[in-house]
Amino acid sequence: MRVPKILAASLLASLTLTAGSAAVAAGSSPKVFDSSRFSQSVTECDRMASHPDDPNKVIPGLERAQMDLEAAIVTCRADLAKDSANPRLLYLLARALTYAGRVDEALPYIEKSVAAGYPQSLFVTGYLYLDGAYKAPKNPCRAGELIRESALYGRMAGQVGFTKYALDGRFKGCAVKQDWDEMAGFLAAAKATKPEYYTELLIDTLQKDLTAARAASAVTK
Repeated sequence: MRVPKILAASLLASLTLTAGSAAVAAGSSPKVFDSSRFSQSVTECDRMASHPDDPNKVIPGLERAQMDLEAAIVTCRADLAKDSANPRLLYLLARALTYAGRVDEALPYIEKSVAAGYPQSLFVTGYLYLDGAYKAPKNPCRAGELIRESALYGRMAGQVGFTKYALDGRFKGCAVKQDWDEMAGFLAAAKATKPEYYTELLIDTLQKDLTAARAASAVTK
């Protein structure tokens, strides 16, 4: 029996909204980054290279235009030499190197931060690989895995970005999990943080698009 598209969309709209919150706890298997495993002391590297949107920053961040990139690179190398496994410092050095056009040097550092599960690094590395930003190697499938992982750690850019890219078909043919309930949960969790106006508008649009795509998928089965 084929379900009429309008009816399917209506039913799935309500199901998506109610399933969204549950998916955060059930379908998404959310993760928590334990920052206590690493030093949280503010370093000169933090002062010179912290990103404003990094949820694990220890000091208010700087926009790219505010950074002295060469000085940040030197400073972050020095601070990292004293605390070589700290994923925050690894990310900060990679950030400065990438902005300076030295992404090949940056990738080993940010990949080490990724291996430690640092949420900001997971999202940023996925962003780099999605389209080969800053001349990084392009690898959409790896990008999907990393951005989804950042979403599981509660990184809003990952929650919203992964859903948007998945709906756009950017991960078509990839092994990365693209689950309706999980993505609904990502959006519900992002909206629950009460983001700024334009981000909330984007989330509302994505929720509608996700519902429509899910309905269309159900009808064609």
